Amino acid sequence: MTARNEAQESAAPTGAGTASTLAGRTLLMSGGSRGIGLAIALRAARDGARVAILAKTGEPHPKLEGTVHTAAEQIEAAGGSALPLVGDVRNDDDVRAAVEATVSTFGAIDIVVNNASAIDLSKTPDVDMKRYDLMADINVRGTFMLSKFALDALRQSGNPHILTLSPPLNLEPRWAGMHLAYTMAKYGMSLTTLGLAEELRADGIAVNSLWPATLIDTAAIRNMPGGSRMVRAARSSAIVADAAHAVLVRDARTCTGNFFTDEEVLRAEGITDLTRYSLGAPEDQLVPDIFL
Repeated sequence: MTARNEAQESAAPTGAGTASTLAGRTLLMSGGSRGIGLAIALRAARDGARVAILAKTGEPHPKLEGTVHTAAEQIEAAGGSALPLVGDVRNDDDVRAAVEATVSTFGAIDIVVNNASAIDLSKTPDVDMKRYDLMADINVRGTFMLSKFALDALRQSGNPHILTLSPPLNLEPRWAGMHLAYTMAKYGMSLTTLGLAEELRADGIAVNSLWPATLIDTAAIRNMPGGSRMVRAARSSAIVADAAHAVLVRDARTCTGNFFTDEEVLRAEGITDLTRYSLGAPEDQLVPDIFL
C-alpha cells in the first residue's frame, strides 16, 4: 500500500496563491553537480532564481561529470545566480555552514531541495556495511539535517518549501525484499517528508516528495550493468525538473504532505503529452521506476 497524506487532495494548481515563477527565490540544494539535481537547478535558474548547491565534487571526478563549480557556471548562464558550496551533507559543520552562507549571500532560503542520495541495490548478504552506512548517512541523515538546519530561514520566507527526491511509502513487501538496505534509506527520506509535513503544517512550510514514474537518464543508471540499454527506455531529467518547478511555485499552505510522481504533477498542470521527455522508446515501452 502507498502512504499518502490527506493533503494530496488539496494540492493547488500552479500559481494558486502565489506567483508561477521562481524569480527572486532562493534554493538550497544538496547535490546538484549533475543529473536530476542540476536539471532542477537549471529550471529554477531560467526563472532568475538564486541557487546554492552543497556537493562534495569540488574537483573533476574521473568517473562522474561536473563539479559544483561547473554547475554554478551553468546556473548563471541559464539566468540565475549561483553559490557553489563544497561540502558533505553528512557533516554537521558543512551543512550548518551551507545554510549560513546561503543566507549571508542571498539574504534568505525559500526552498530546500534534498537531492543528494547514494544507491546500492545489493541484497542483504552482499551489501557492504560501509555502503549501508553511506546510504543511511546521505539519504536519511542528510535529508533530515539539511531540512532541520534550514528551518529558521524557511520560517522567514513568504512561500517556503522542502522538496525531497524520494518515493511514495509503498509497503508492499517486494520492495524491501529486493534491496532492503537501499529501500530503508530511501523510505527514511520519505518518512522525513511525512513527519515534517505534519510537524510544520502550522508554520506554513510545505514538505513534499517527488519521484519519477519511469527510469531517468542519470549516471547512476548508466553505470549499472546493462545501463546503456536501460537508458534507451528512460526519460530525460527535464521531466523531473519541470515537475519540481510546478510543485515549488504552489502555495505552501495548501500543498504539503504529498508523495508526487512527475507524471501526476505534470498532468495536473494540463501536460498530457510526455513524449518530449522520451529518449527514444515508445511511451508503452518505458521502464517504470522502482517503489511504484
